[in-house]
Amino acid sequence: MQNDWLNTNYSFSFANYRDPAHMGFRSLRVMNEDWVKGASGFPTHPHRDMEIVTYVMQGGLQHRDSMGNGGIITPNLVQRMSAGTGIYHSEFNASESEWVHLIQIWILPDRRDHTPSYEQKMFHPQEKTNNLRLVASPDGRDGSLSINADTHLYSALMTRGERVGLDLGPGRHVWLQVATGDIRFRGHDLQAGDGAAISGTDAIELLATTDAEVLVFNLA
Repeated sequence: MQNDWLNTNYSFSFANYRDPAHMGFRSLRVMNEDWVKGASGFPTHPHRDMEIVTYVMQGGLQHRDSMGNGGIITPNLVQRMSAGTGIYHSEFNASESEWVHLIQIWILPDRRDHTPSYEQKMFHPQEKTNNLRLVASPDGRDGSLSINADTHLYSALMTRGERVGLDLGPGRHVWLQVATGDIRFRGHDLQAGDGAAISGTDAIELLATTDAEVLVFNLA
């Protein structure tokens, strides 16, 4: 979708874009890559029964919600909002002139009617450099955000020519999202904005063909 203040790439069906073959993957329901113009954004609107993760690559996103939370989400600061029984929130570009570039992720929760909650954490670049850093998990282990779903989200900042790998465990599935740069996976070249669904494997390995930023979801 594109208009004068918002450019969005949808990985799955969303809003006026609907493709019955791409309604989500496992517990992932929304994977939207947004570019929001300065002084623009999403006015107050409701959500319920969804785990929402916001991941900013460039700029700052001003968040306010009905739980009283507010602040600016910037690169390396990852936000998790559990909508549960219902919340209202707004998101605006914190800059008057620069665009903000982000990925917003919606994950189906393990059950309905959780108590709404909010959490954000900083993950410094050195933690993610050529390393898949756990940033969200069901139990909040290793300093990650806690999420009400059997989803383990990792982030890595990769240097050209470096590799990262992840052991998944039996019966797991993977969604790979390239945030910036280019990577190679099993002979396939993926560019910024590309996503890939992987099933039937116990481990993955990624090669950066340029400097790159990637998100890896280990899913039930």
